[in-house]
Order: sequence, then C-alpha cells, then structure tokens
Amino acid sequence: MAEVYFSFFSLLLIPFSLLLILYLIVRPRTVRVPIKNRHVFITGGSSGIGLALARLCAHTGADVTLLARDAGRLEEAKQSIKLATGRDVRVFSADVRDYDAVKRAVDEAGPIDVLVCNHGVYIPQELEEQELEEIKFMIDVNLTGTFHLIKAALPGMKKNRAEKGPGSIALMSSQAGQVGIYGYTAYSASKFGLKGLAEALQQEVIADNIHVSLIFPPDTETPGFAEENKRRPQLTSIIAASSGAMKADEVAKKSLDGIQSGTFMVPCNFEGLLLAVATAGLSPQRSYLFAFVEVMTAGIMRLAGLFFQWNWYGSIEKFHAKK
Repeated sequence: MAEVYFSFFSLLLIPFSLLLILYLIVRPRTVRVPIKNRHVFITGGSSGIGLALARLCAHTGADVTLLARDAGRLEEAKQSIKLATGRDVRVFSADVRDYDAVKRAVDEAGPIDVLVCNHGVYIPQELEEQELEEIKFMIDVNLTGTFHLIKAALPGMKKNRAEKGPGSIALMSSQAGQVGIYGYTAYSASKFGLKGLAEALQQEVIADNIHVSLIFPPDTETPGFAEENKRRPQLTSIIAASSGAMKADEVAKKSLDGIQSGTFMVPCNFEGLLLAVATAGLSPQRSYLFAFVEVMTAGIMRLAGLFFQWNWYGSIEKFHAKK
C-alpha cells in the first residue's frame, strides 16, 4: 500500500515540479499595459479592425491617432469615433511604404505609448498566376511598412518610459501568418515575416519597458476582405473555411485584451488558440500556466496538425481529381 501511495505522490510531483520550473524561468514577466490617457497610434485605422480598435481605445479613454492612405475615409472614421465616444482623434494620410511620410506623421503626432501596426493588404492567388508587382506590393505594405512604422516610432516611445509606464508595439498578423494556406503564398510570406520581426524586436526593447504583441485574426468581415475575396481561389475558400470568420469588433476586443496583458501571441478564436500552442516554438511566453499547457500538449498539437494537413491535402486531391 505504501508503494502505491508513493507512486501516486511521485506522479503528482512531476507536474507540480514542472509548474515551479516554468514559474522560475518564463520570461518576460507578466505586465499590464494601460490604455486610458495613453497615446494610441493605429495604422490602417480608417476601416475594419483598425477602426473598431480605435473606437474601443477611444471609449476606454485613450488619445487616439489614426494613419491610413485615404484622407476621405480617415475623416469619416474620425467623425464616426467622435459620434460614438465623444472623443476627438487625430488623423494622418500617408502610405506606410513611404518612410519619410510615415516619419513626418509620427513626429507630428508626438510620442506614442501604444503602436498598433494594423495596416495590411491581402490579394489571394496561386504564385504561378500572381503578378510580381502584386507580390512586391504585399511584402512592401505588410512587412516593410511595419519596419517603417516601428523605426519611426521607437525613439519617441523609449523616452521617459520609466516614468510613463509600459509601452506596447502590436503587429496585426493573420492565421495565415501561423500556417501556410493554398493561394496565400505571398500573403503568408509577408505575415510569417512579422513573427521573426516580433520575436527579435521584443528582445531589443524589453529593457525599455516596451512589450510586443503579435495578433492572429482569422478571416474577418471587413469591406476590404469582401472586395479582395472576389478573386480568392476556390481551394483557398475550402481550406480557410475550417476556421470560420469573425466580426471586426470581436477581433478588436481580443486584440486590446492581448495588448493590455502584454501577451506575445494573441489568438482571436479557438482555432487560433490551437495554432498558437502548436506554433509556439521559441516565442516568448509570459504566462507560466499557459507555458505548462504548451509543454504538456506539444505532442498532441503536432498530431492534430498532421490531421489538419491530411484534411487539406485531401481537399486538394479531390479538387484536382474533379478538374
């Protein structure tokens, strides 16, 4: 009987020991990034997720600045936020591919506490069929444009950070930035690049009390998505449909929660949560409890991933067999 109790105690000791180890080693530590009375700068803020997030931040009491290309839509966004929250927002019209224009807007807006790089373009098509200019356009906007924003904002963000409290840089990726999907060759490449950027950047700015979040929304019901989706390959729709779609307000709420908690990988739905666990790799993790889940389920998540791949490749085989 004593041996049974000892074995049972030993089994319990293993997970508790792992939890203790994770509590001691998980870095960076937990943080709370305030939004109220902070300067939140959001790109791609004239519609969709950016506008929903801007409205939410303004309602929370933030001083919001929006940057986008279309001056007319920016003015409409400004008025809609004013009507919904009673707060004024500043707007700047600039193309994120133009570093000088971005730098001027950032300098005029003033030091930023929370930078949300939400801009992005999505043009789905098979690589063989897609024009090189479209590929370059996506990479220039989604990836290079993000470098432009961060480089322009960092000097001001670092100033007096100890006095002003934690800052945040949030990058709007995509579930296509976690796993490659048929028809997303160029888009996934541009979004996968954000993960490498974010992981390295977090190491560079952690000493300045700036915390990086990488947000992974699924298909989101926005005007831009509806337009671009008209040329989406049929196989892309079949495979991507497994994750469903979300409303912009829902994604904005999940995004803001992740930003405020300093979470590095921010999923927006259950499928995104599974992907976050499955693709954690060497990404930073603030929660030792969630790190425990990642460690304990790593093998299971790999098995689940193989089932997903089996389903996707089966869909591809059936599609081509019909053709």
